Amino acid sequence: MHNAEAFIRGLPKAELHMHIEGAIEPELLLKLARRNAISLPWTSPAEIRAAYQFTDLRSFLVLFYEGLKVLRLEEDFYEVTSAYLRRAQSEGVRHAEMFIGPQGFLEQGVRLDDLMNGVLRAMRDGEVAGITSKLLISTHRHRTEAAALDMLEQIDPWLEHITGIGMGGPELGNPPTKFAAYFKACRAKGLRLSIHSGEEGPASYIRESIEVLGVDRIDHGNACMDDPSLVDELRSRAIPLTICPVSNLMTHVVATLEQHSLKAMMDAGLLVTVNSDDPAFFSSYIHDNFMRIKAALNLSVDDIITLARNSFIASYLSEREIAEALAQIDDYVAADRLN
Repeated sequence: MHNAEAFIRGLPKAELHMHIEGAIEPELLLKLARRNAISLPWTSPAEIRAAYQFTDLRSFLVLFYEGLKVLRLEEDFYEVTSAYLRRAQSEGVRHAEMFIGPQGFLEQGVRLDDLMNGVLRAMRDGEVAGITSKLLISTHRHRTEAAALDMLEQIDPWLEHITGIGMGGPELGNPPTKFAAYFKACRAKGLRLSIHSGEEGPASYIRESIEVLGVDRIDHGNACMDDPSLVDELRSRAIPLTICPVSNLMTHVVATLEQHSLKAMMDAGLLVTVNSDDPAFFSSYIHDNFMRIKAALNLSVDDIITLARNSFIASYLSEREIAEALAQIDDYVAADRLN
């Protein structure tokens, strides 16, 4: 390998944990605010980027929900989704599994068909351009289970286009068991399941997520390292963790990237992946996450390749598609080593 940066950028990978709402770059945020006559507290991209300094998860969520206000029309959802897919593809992402949370938009009067049609059209155009994607509907844990079940009913007309559901928002005071009936109903509809767990919440929330909710993946999951028996269970069941290193740093889940537990998770045999979460808010897309965590934890080239392979193994792609993606990684690595 002649150039680690170029190698990592071109390495085929999947991204499994990102929020479309979190990919609105400041320039697009201002453009959409003007288009939709939305008043924002900022007047320039520099002001917006300066505001993206968070003290914890909750301070981030305040600004995250503020940014939602500018997404109103089908074209808005198309633009932000397309912009993310283009950027991700330029950084080696061959497949993306993207969250969007309709609840915050619907309460502002956005039409669900505008949201869905804009996102799905961008996904179709992305596939033509060479990046596949799947849509995950995220619900908010600070709302009621009844609200989540209502959301599930509202997305029913689009179920054939939706692969899974997730759940985000403030963890503390909103344990996974609060939504047991909702997750059961989602599973009954054939949806894949994940939940943000163990980011600011304790390891017990992760255990509830896998044992009570029966999720396929844990989003974040940092706190699992506090419970060795939970680590054993995650490993033995090969339940993936979608880790977001720079997000964890920016929301003060970890004080420094050098203290991040990602390498310890790998050493413990866990199926961990690297993801950007909300790339515009953290000024860090997938490539930057790989580069920064590599430097902070002194990851080897083989570690990086393992993380790329994990991203497809942990995806909701079919077994055939996963096998094809892993073969692409093997071919890419072999070609690099010949040069």
